[in-house]
Amino acid sequence: MFSVLPKEDNYRDQKTLDRLLRKIAASMTRSWTIMEVCSDQSQVLQEYNLLKRLPDELHIVHGPGCAVASVPVQVFNRAIALAKEPNVILCAPAELLRIPGSLCDLLEVKASGFDVRVVYSAMDCITVARGNADKKVIFFNVGLEIAAQMDALAVWQARRLGVQNFMLLSYHAMVPPVCASIFSQPDNQINGLLGPGQNCSLTGYEQYEILSRQHQIPVVVTGFEPVDVLEGIQKCLSMLESGKVGVENQYRRAVNRVGNSEAKALIYEVFEPAEREWRGMGTIASSGFKLKPDFAAYDAGLQFQ
Repeated sequence: MFSVLPKEDNYRDQKTLDRLLRKIAASMTRSWTIMEVCSDQSQVLQEYNLLKRLPDELHIVHGPGCAVASVPVQVFNRAIALAKEPNVILCAPAELLRIPGSLCDLLEVKASGFDVRVVYSAMDCITVARGNADKKVIFFNVGLEIAAQMDALAVWQARRLGVQNFMLLSYHAMVPPVCASIFSQPDNQINGLLGPGQNCSLTGYEQYEILSRQHQIPVVVTGFEPVDVLEGIQKCLSMLESGKVGVENQYRRAVNRVGNSEAKALIYEVFEPAEREWRGMGTIASSGFKLKPDFAAYDAGLQFQ
């Protein structure tokens, strides 16, 4: 028997949005500040004009969950420099080609005659590498744990196949440590958190339970359709008004507590936690990933000093 997935329209229904907005307004007895950390949630709030329709006493702040926007410029400078190395094919997702370094972007490097290619994932680069044995193929990518999973799979597969001319230049991030850094600041005014549902579909939300306990902040794991986001806000407000701390899962159709155990095992077979610099925030311990020593041969940052 096949399960029937809910239609997207069910999560964009205007009557449902209006009902949730009324419920949110009626539930508030004081001013609250809630942080969301998912660029998809930010986009929905803007696209559906929800920020202007929420009560003035409710402050929604955008946290540092956009993996691309949080990357310091020197990371893009590094990718641009590697793209100009002799006998290098640099591959990257299309959205990264337009992110500027200090002097130019990867699209300009490509236009200058260097071999810069758009690919959908690191796995595509293995095919490129096997077809260009005389070249060094580098996959440049930034992202959260979901992106790290696919990159880990590509590195693992390259070693299994004996592909020695494939390398990875990645700058992946973990959301809970950077949230913990924000909540630890003495002037922190965040009362609640909307957890990134898409990322939690892989990681689960156990880490957010620890985060919630340590900082006494309610967390609601939320999807990225407009009804999801408003339901997440409403649930978070309910927890705040009742003084409840913990994690609630609004995005039950895609997220459970433990996440995808096999995918997480693959990530931590290939990567290990590492400090990461966040644009505008400095370096935060254990908020990123680096390849383990066993996979150093696939680390472009090490192979190209």
